[in-house]
Amino acid sequence: MQKLLLTLLFTSLLIAEVYDGVAIVVKDKAITLLDIKTAMRLAHVDAKTASDMLIRKELEKIEIEDRKIHVESSEVYDEIKKMASRNNMSISDFYDAVRESNGLSSTELKEKIKERLLSQKLYQQIAYSSLSEPSDAEIEEYYNMHKENYKHPASFTVIIYDANDRNALQTKIDNPMFYSPQIRTNEQVLPYDKISPELASLLERTPLNHFTNVIPNGKGGFMSFYIKEIESAKEGGLESVRNQIINSIMAEKREQVLGDYFARLRHNADINVIREVE
Repeated sequence: MQKLLLTLLFTSLLIAEVYDGVAIVVKDKAITLLDIKTAMRLAHVDAKTASDMLIRKELEKIEIEDRKIHVESSEVYDEIKKMASRNNMSISDFYDAVRESNGLSSTELKEKIKERLLSQKLYQQIAYSSLSEPSDAEIEEYYNMHKENYKHPASFTVIIYDANDRNALQTKIDNPMFYSPQIRTNEQVLPYDKISPELASLLERTPLNHFTNVIPNGKGGFMSFYIKEIESAKEGGLESVRNQIINSIMAEKREQVLGDYFARLRHNADINVIREVE
């Protein structure tokens, strides 16, 4: 009898310990307090928003399972090849760049890309059949309301610092007066519309008269861009950004359809909030 009581007590303690870390259960999928706090930190959002994001993510996973949507490893590899090609890198150098900038291993990167491709396929099944192309009137109205969103520099004047030794290059960034014969320099003007979106984003995020983070140069070495000058773009008018506007409108329409769909799904789903993050 005493042994049975001890067993039951030990089991109850284990159950309590398990549930101590669980905040929300979506059907049979647990979302932990740590999951919520991590999402808050990474997305810079409050606890409620983080919880809603994670619930939506779990509902998406359930839908993907129910619809038997899958992604082949060859699809993931093709996507990685495209991303590497857009950045003028080999796949190996692209893995290195991702690891340097985001701390993701190649395995973690593949998993994230797989998750994104699964979500895209799910979204296509749910939303794309419900969407119609925006009219000219919609495009013009959207442009007039969001002109600021479509402004970007015309070009960047940069000094490219290039070296085989990453540590030497980092020392140069930390101390611009540092000199090393290992470090090569090359000044260039990079037109915004001639560089990859990823590089454009990196340069836009970097303040004038500052270095970018160190990234692989695609040749087994490393590089950093020093932003010397930024040329402002001239007003191009609606036609110069028509395709971007269409993409933006379609993205908003798609998210509206998806938002409504998952709101209904959430309303009918078995979701148990055990505790809230303080």
